[in-house]
Amino acid sequence: MNKHELHGGARYVGGKVEKAVGDVVDSRDWKVAGIADQVAGGAENLFGRAQSVAGDVADTTPSLIEHAREQVSYAADRSADAVRRGARDARSMVRGHESIAFAVAAALGGYAIGWLVHGRRD
Repeated sequence: MNKHELHGGARYVGGKVEKAVGDVVDSRDWKVAGIADQVAGGAENLFGRAQSVAGDVADTTPSLIEHAREQVSYAADRSADAVRRGARDARSMVRGHESIAFAVAAALGGYAIGWLVHGRRD
């Protein structure tokens, strides 16, 4: 709770009392002043509550950012490990079959050149 919440709450309660007194003595000025203080007190209290929430968010944010950073680092490490495993598996499959790998690469290259030269036909 901050000073705006306390001051706004007190002003709101004071406005209620002022309006009640205005009702008892039948004074329009006191009633209007009481309602104005209620509205102003409620607004200041709401402003204070917003400040408190913003402070809580600011206090929590660094830990959330650190947690997100750790999660991203963990995911990047897992991805890098998966790429290394895939490359190792691909190398082991190609070993001893280099001629097949070159033939597949040549076929893909030929297809790409043909597509570039002739383009797609709809």
